[in-house]
Amino acid sequence: MPTCNETNMSPATFILSGIPGLEDDGPWISIPFCSMYLIAILGNGLILFVIKTQQNLHQPMYLFLSMLSVTDLGLSVSTLPTMLSVFLFNTREIGIDVCLAQLFFIHTFLLMESSVLLAMAFDRFVAIRHPLRYASTLTSARIGNIGLAIIIRGSGLHIPSVILLKRLPYSRSQPLSYSYCLHPDVMKMACADTTPSSFYGLFVVLSSLGLDSVLIVLSYIMILQTVLSITSWQERLKALNTCVSHICVTLLFYIPLISLSMLHRFNKKALPQSQILLSYLHLLSPPVLNPIVYSIKTKEIRKQIMKIFQNYSTKRLQWGH
Repeated sequence: MPTCNETNMSPATFILSGIPGLEDDGPWISIPFCSMYLIAILGNGLILFVIKTQQNLHQPMYLFLSMLSVTDLGLSVSTLPTMLSVFLFNTREIGIDVCLAQLFFIHTFLLMESSVLLAMAFDRFVAIRHPLRYASTLTSARIGNIGLAIIIRGSGLHIPSVILLKRLPYSRSQPLSYSYCLHPDVMKMACADTTPSSFYGLFVVLSSLGLDSVLIVLSYIMILQTVLSITSWQERLKALNTCVSHICVTLLFYIPLISLSMLHRFNKKALPQSQILLSYLHLLSPPVLNPIVYSIKTKEIRKQIMKIFQNYSTKRLQWGH
């Protein structure tokens, strides 16, 4: 725990960090990061555009997919400013209020993404286990209420975290571990007892990410039981094929998170670069890869995206003549 005295206390500023050992290569490192952000914003924006403009996609599965794209965009926008400022412009200082605001939005969108993945698992469960009740169970009004609950849950659980961190004293110019602010990282910079904040952070993780992951696994156990009861192999494969995209994006979200947690808990001697790269992977890979997975594996989305590009190509040829 850092020590505080009257001369080095607030107003606190934190020093954002890049990748250890590669500080001089920031402009070059920013190129792949910028490319990933561009892919994430364009990919998720295209998914939202396709779902919004196509009436036949105004169905529960695609409405939940649009929620996932919104959370991916929010997550990308939350981390983009400070990552670019560190790697591209080598601007590393960040004030406590800005840091806490970024921390709030990053953790809120992460929790919202977990909640959306759980809602999508429930959607697949109802579609496969109770297909005749699918339309009556997941009405537009009910989906809207689920979306509102996801927003309230995500923001409501993290407001107390920010308040607890805001009340702690910090010494000036504390170096953080990443190029963005995270709750455990900022909490370590406090020069006072952080037990309440630590316990509340653990409660949030267990009651959100932990609970969601267990419920997703239970959903797929029941889905698998239903699929195995189907006599036709073709029907089994058809039912499972509707879950492939969701399984892929769920693994993309949880595997880096679980790996990072295991590294923190059981491998104290791990190189800091591995922890930092896993953290970047956890925050950047879902927004980049989720739209790609759904564009490839979901026939209707793929067909509409191809139609957009075909229309664009046709118009360009007409303009050329």
